[in-house]
Amino acid sequence: MLIGCPREIKPQEFRVGITPAAAHEAVAAGHQVIIETGAGLGAGFTDADYRAAGAAIVETAAEIFATAELVVKVKEPQAVERRQLRAGQVLFTYLHLAPDPEQTADLLASGVTAIAYETVTDRWGGLPLLAPMSEVAGKLAPQVGAWSLQKANGGRGVLIGGVPGVLPAKVVVIGGGVVGTHAARVAAGMGADVTVLDRSLPRMRALDDMFGGQFKTGYASAELTARLVAEADMVIGAVLIPGAAAPKLVTRAQLATMKPGAVLVDVAIDQGGCFETSRPTTHADPIYEVDGILHYCVANMPGAVARTSTQALGNATLPFMLALANKGWRLACAEDEHLLNGLNTHAGHLTYDAVGKALGLPVMAAREALRV
Repeated sequence: MLIGCPREIKPQEFRVGITPAAAHEAVAAGHQVIIETGAGLGAGFTDADYRAAGAAIVETAAEIFATAELVVKVKEPQAVERRQLRAGQVLFTYLHLAPDPEQTADLLASGVTAIAYETVTDRWGGLPLLAPMSEVAGKLAPQVGAWSLQKANGGRGVLIGGVPGVLPAKVVVIGGGVVGTHAARVAAGMGADVTVLDRSLPRMRALDDMFGGQFKTGYASAELTARLVAEADMVIGAVLIPGAAAPKLVTRAQLATMKPGAVLVDVAIDQGGCFETSRPTTHADPIYEVDGILHYCVANMPGAVARTSTQALGNATLPFMLALANKGWRLACAEDEHLLNGLNTHAGHLTYDAVGKALGLPVMAAREALRV
C-alpha cells in the first residue's frame, strides 16, 4: 500500500503523523511511504531521517493527497486538505467531528473513509490513540495555567505552589480520567492545593489508592462544582465523552462568582470545550479574557512539545496503521471491533453515532458500512 504523510498546516502544529521509526516498520512490511518535505522538522526529524528509514520525500502535500491510498496525519484536515480527499482513500487522523459541522460535511462530500484516532477503543474500554495525547495535555495543563496566572499575562499573580507563610493556589480539575489524573498529579507536584471532581466513585477510590492523598477528590455535583469553581485560582476542564461534544460544566454566569484573574484551562476544547465561554485559541495567541477570567483554550496543546508528542502518538498508532496497510481497511476493521469503532465516515455516510446525535445527521452502522 502507498502510505502518505503530509506536513501539518494547522497553526502552530509541529507534530507529524509518521515518525521515521514508523516509516521503517511500514517499509519493512512491504509498503511504500511518502513524506512531504519538511513534515518532521517541527518534531526534530529531517528528510534525511525519513530517507534512511526507506521513505521517499515528495515536494508537496498535493502529491500525497493525489496518490496515497492511506493518508496519515495528526490533526483534522484543514479546508484546503479536505478539498483534495477522495472516495476510495483512507484518512487516519484525529477528527473531532462532533463540534465541527463544516469538516463533517466536507468529509461526507469527499467520500473518503475517515478513521478517527479519538474513537478507536481497546478491550479495557479505553481510547488507546487518544490516551497518549491526553497524558501530554494533562501534564501541560497546570504548566500553562501557572503561566497564565502570572500578573504579566493578566492573571491573579498567584504562584501555584505558594511559599512558606503564603498559601498555594487552589486548583480544581473537573474529570478524573486520563487528562484529569495527569493534570492533578502535576499540579500537586508543583505544590498546589488540588481537588479532582468526578462522578465515578470507583474512579475516585482508584485515584486515592494510586496517589495516597496527594490531592483531594469530590463528587461532581452541580453544587460542589459551583462552590469549588468560585474558590479556585485555576480550573482545568478535563471531561470527555468519546466522539461527542463536551458538556458545558461552567456557565458564563458562574464567571462572576470567580476570583478576578483566575484561569480556566479547557483541555476539552477539541470536542467543543467544557466551559460555556470557551473558544479555540492557538499557541501564538493562547489566552483571552471574559468577565475578568482568563481562558486558555489551545486546541492542539500537545503540539507545544512536538517531539515527545509525536513519538508517543507514533508508538500508539503504528499497530493500527500497519493493520490498515497490511489487510486493507475493510478486513482490518472487520477483524478488529476496536478499530471499527474509529470509523467515522465512509462513502458519503456518517458512521459514528455520537457525531450524528451532536450534528443531527443520519448515521449508518459502522459494520454495515463495511459492505458499502
